[in-house]
Amino acid sequence: MSVFSDDLAITIPDERFDEERFVTIGMDAFDRVLVVVYTWRGNEIRLISARQATRRERNQYEEG
Repeated sequence: MSVFSDDLAITIPDERFDEERFVTIGMDAFDRVLVVVYTWRGNEIRLISARQATRRERNQYEEG
């Protein structure tokens, strides 16, 4: 399972930039809660960054 296939993932738009970006908090295949920033290029995801979630972000994910 990836963050993008996590049914409980939270995705919000990141409007700080000119290009359309999204931030997703979700669980990966190793049960880690990750924060992934990405944009769409055509039909493909272009990964901008990925990191482990902070405690606050993890709580936000767990609270749904």
